[in-house]
Amino acid sequence: MTAHLTHIKNRPSGAGLRWLGALLLVLFLPAACASPTRPPAQGYQAVGVASWYGGKFHGRRTANGEIYDQNGQTAAHKTLPFGTRVRVVNLENGRATVLRINDRGPFVRGRIIDVSRRAAEVLGFRSKGLARVGLQIVQRGG
Repeated sequence: MTAHLTHIKNRPSGAGLRWLGALLLVLFLPAACASPTRPPAQGYQAVGVASWYGGKFHGRRTANGEIYDQNGQTAAHKTLPFGTRVRVVNLENGRATVLRINDRGPFVRGRIIDVSRRAAEVLGFRSKGLARVGLQIVQRGG
């Protein structure tokens, strides 16, 4: 019983909890208010994992209102403006292509771009599903 009472005595007071909450708010509020769609700088380059999508999305509307064509040279990116053209290089085999951003995604942690089925074929990773790629803006959209 004494251990239980000691545990209760050592809990932070209401004032301590308010102070801790205020500190966390000050530390994390700026990051939470940052615009997730702020476009990257003109010299944008990135390296990361790419995936591809097709199948059930073929014929549906993309985030910019177009009808998705899995045979097109398009891609989804989280923040780049629609219409931006990016050069995508498969770092595993050296294959490259230029894609137009017309959708939002990928929505899987650790991935930087979702490309169309056709683009995955050109880049040589359709059967594998994922590839380590480099991105570079060729022409700014928006």
